[in-house]
Parts: sequence; structure tokens; C-alpha cells
Amino acid sequence: MGELLRRHWDTAVFLAARVLGSADLARDAAQEAAIAAVTELARLRSPERFGSWFCGIALNVSRGWRRQLRAEVTGTAPDLVASEPGPADAAEAADLAARVRRAVEVLPPGQRDAVWLFYLQGLSHREVSAELGVSVGAVKARLHQARAALAPKLTGMLDSTEGTMMATDDGTVWTEVAVTEIRRSEGADARHVMVLRERGGDRGLPIWIAPAEAASLALAMESVETPRPFTARLAASLVTAAGSRIEEVRVTRLMGQVFYATVVVRGPGGPTEVDARPSDAVNLALTAHAPIRVDDTLFAALQPEHGVRAVAAIPVATADLAAETRQLLQQQTGGR
Repeated sequence: MGELLRRHWDTAVFLAARVLGSADLARDAAQEAAIAAVTELARLRSPERFGSWFCGIALNVSRGWRRQLRAEVTGTAPDLVASEPGPADAAEAADLAARVRRAVEVLPPGQRDAVWLFYLQGLSHREVSAELGVSVGAVKARLHQARAALAPKLTGMLDSTEGTMMATDDGTVWTEVAVTEIRRSEGADARHVMVLRERGGDRGLPIWIAPAEAASLALAMESVETPRPFTARLAASLVTAAGSRIEEVRVTRLMGQVFYATVVVRGPGGPTEVDARPSDAVNLALTAHAPIRVDDTLFAALQPEHGVRAVAAIPVATADLAAETRQLLQQQTGGR
């Protein structure tokens, strides 16, 4: 128990100091939280999450102390510029926080835990890695996927969509998108569709893809670590090893019922565009944390029977597909 408390002590003090504004008070609050953790240890359901549990206690103690300190202030204060928001601003902030938390709660478990620890509890990548028992790279991947999934859900909270669209010299307008879900039809001949949704907007672009690419995408979206690197991970590693980087992925055109894409690779000699299937390109973008952009005209190019509404009745299967693929990989590797 002592070792656990020492391991997470600095984080608890740091979080308490942010609430109380005093390093001395923060250490006292962390001490009280440590006593509470010892006496209430039986309430900890998941031992591997001791750090986040302990830090949560420290935050609750700090908030209670802050309320008590405010109540103890006496006398008449001079008329000063308010340092805290008024009732209207506080209500708006509370509503915004509640909406964000609701959006976070419906994220896949791995992404939700990473967001909670990193953004809401202030832990570092390495500390989140230790709490969740995954690599630092996996933590960063989960946070990246969480941001991509949250962006379309929190669109109404943004002041503008600046930065989500760009134009190139040829006049093409590129809209940044995020892959938000994989849908799978039911039955023996199940088909898979990748849905790309506009960041800061309501438009979506469904693209039918092969089962293997859908499985790989689901693993990436759920931040599932695999025993051996998949094709996208291998390709991204090769690009890095060659002294280059994947700058962005573009879904460029629709010919008949077939989408086309390019991967923009930035090398020593400048950018190079590599032709690719959208499913492969998006897989690569997720692995390399590169932006995904779509020719803006493609949103209007789809016929109604092929648009987002047409696939709305197909169940979302991202988490199920990732779990099934992970189980299959474990069987193939003997559970290692």
C-alpha cells in the first residue's frame, strides 16, 4: 500500500494544488486522501485502477476543503472585478461539462478510460500507460481515436469549424473527416461499411470495404494491441524508417461506385502522392495519426440510396468486430 501511495503521490498533490491553489494545502489534502484510501480500500473494485481512484479521492477532498474555506471567509469584501464566472456563465459551463462527460461515457472502454485519466484527471501519457497496463503508444492512439470520435458529437459546442476545410491550388476544397464507426450488415453474407464524418459538420460519407480491412480498422479504432503488426503498422514503420512521414490521406474521387484515395508522403525530396484504396489509406492514417480529408464535392456525389441515411439501419459493429478479431488472433497465437 505504501508503494502504491508513493507511486501516485505527486499526481494527487498536483491535482489537489490545482483545486486549492496552495502546495501546502494540497499536501495536507493528499494526506487525508491517503488515509481515506487505506480505510476504504475494500470499496476499490478494480485494483489495477488504484491510481485513478486515489487521485479521485484527493480531488474530492480538495473540493470539499475549498467549499469550507470559502464559507469561513468573513467581513465585507471590497468591490473588485469578479475573478469567477457569474451564475449564467457557471450554468453554461456546467451544462457544457455535462454534455462532454456524456459524450465521453459512450466511447469504447479503452478510449473512455484514457480520456478520463489523461484529460479529466491530469495524468501524463506514461502514468495513464501504467494505470491501464498498455504501452504509451497505445495510450496516444486511444486518445487520438477518442478525439476523432468526439469531434462530430461535440460539434454544437464549437464556436466555428475553422481549420476543417482547406483548398489546394487546383481549386479543390478538402474537408477534414474522422472515421467514426464500422457498420456490418447481418447474415452469412455480411457486408461492412466505413463511415467518414465531417469534423464540425453533419455530413457523412459511407464507403463499403472488405472484411479484412474492416477488422483492421476496428482494431485501430478500439486501440487493440496485436501480437504482431498488421499491414498498416508495417507500412507506417517502413515510411518512418525511410526518413519520411505520412502527411495526410485524401479520398479523391468516385468513379461509378468505386472510391479512390491517395496517401501524401512527405520525404526528403518533398511530398509524393501514392494511390490507394480508401480502406487501406484510412487504416494507414489512423496508425500514423495523420489527418483524413475528402474532396468536398463527394458528399453531394452519392445518390440517396448510397448515402449515410441508407446505411443508418445497419448496426454499428466497431466494438464487436474488434473483440471478435482479437479473440481470433489470440486463438491463432495460443492466447499469447
